[in-house]
Amino acid sequence: MTVTDTARESVASGLEMPRTESHLNPPGSYDLADHPLPNGREEIWRFTPLKRLRGILDGEASDAGLTWTTTLPEGVTLTEITAEQALELGELAPNDRPSALAAANAGGALLLDVPADAEIGEPIELRLHGESVDDLVWSRLLIRVGRHARATVAIVHTGSARYSALTSVLVGDGAVANVLSLQDWDDDAVHLGRDAIRVGRDATVKHTSISFGGDVVRMHANVEYAGPGGDAELLGLYFADQGQHLEHRLFADHTAPKTKSHVLYKGALQGQGAHTVWIGNVLIRKVAEGIETYEENRNLVLSDGCQADSVPNLEIETGEIEGAGHASATARFDDEQLFYLRSRGVSEKEARRLVVHGFFNDLIRRVGIPSIEDQLLETVEAELAKNVLKDFD
Repeated sequence: MTVTDTARESVASGLEMPRTESHLNPPGSYDLADHPLPNGREEIWRFTPLKRLRGILDGEASDAGLTWTTTLPEGVTLTEITAEQALELGELAPNDRPSALAAANAGGALLLDVPADAEIGEPIELRLHGESVDDLVWSRLLIRVGRHARATVAIVHTGSARYSALTSVLVGDGAVANVLSLQDWDDDAVHLGRDAIRVGRDATVKHTSISFGGDVVRMHANVEYAGPGGDAELLGLYFADQGQHLEHRLFADHTAPKTKSHVLYKGALQGQGAHTVWIGNVLIRKVAEGIETYEENRNLVLSDGCQADSVPNLEIETGEIEGAGHASATARFDDEQLFYLRSRGVSEKEARRLVVHGFFNDLIRRVGIPSIEDQLLETVEAELAKNVLKDFD
């Protein structure tokens, strides 16, 4: 019996599976009609205090900007490009309303370019500073790390603004990239950001998102894979004070076989009305055989009146994997740890300080940028002095 090409195409069509879209991460689109104004009942918006976003989601045009201070090692460039060039370079399309508005209103983009085969020993620093929460700022940034290049990029936000940013990180085949975003805003700032990462074949990426300042901070970190062998480590640290809302959303989309993702976020809360949100999601597509993934979130509640929401998710289309799992825990001070330290002559104040530093220290030491690590240790100490340790003075 002869099988015709038409018959083969018919069978292939019948076996073809439709592309699955995650219920927590809408498909990317530049069309604002695909990202309607939320009412707060949507799954992806139900934790976010919409009234405190100060009108960002309305999408008003604005030519306000942040002050940029950059440290660019030799060979690294930062240039203005058009929106059309951003698309041609492979920018990852926005998957929520804030990032779609940033793409529409930024008036072009900035390209941070690390050439292929370059080994950049010192961190590339982008320090962004806002002057007033009255300023509405739209931002569109592409970070391109060329094939087999090695680079570390630190983006530090200070001052105040209403800020919405779409950032794409394009990591070439065999490259090694370490990207950090630090939200160290003044108390009244609002920051909505999406960091979307495409990991090349056999490339390695570390992405760290750290939030201390701001009134409302809502950050996305999304990763997908352009080929087999990609490895992504997604780290996060946050410390919420009285009235702060700090929200971190993660999405690891395993779009290629033999890929890896590891997520670890840690947060602490203190003060009335402090609220943190962590939403982790991993989608293992049918093609993603032989992958490994694990996501973990830990929260330490330091006083009454706080709320920590932690929601890990796994969406699995194939069982042909090496491993997949998740863990989440929210707790107060460990009484056994405190008792152990007190029984050895450590004061209660110092015992509490040591427990919090111990909670964060292993993650801080994985950041990979010594100056930022030292700054984070100092910030943790300053945060403790605001609440947990002040009663022992």
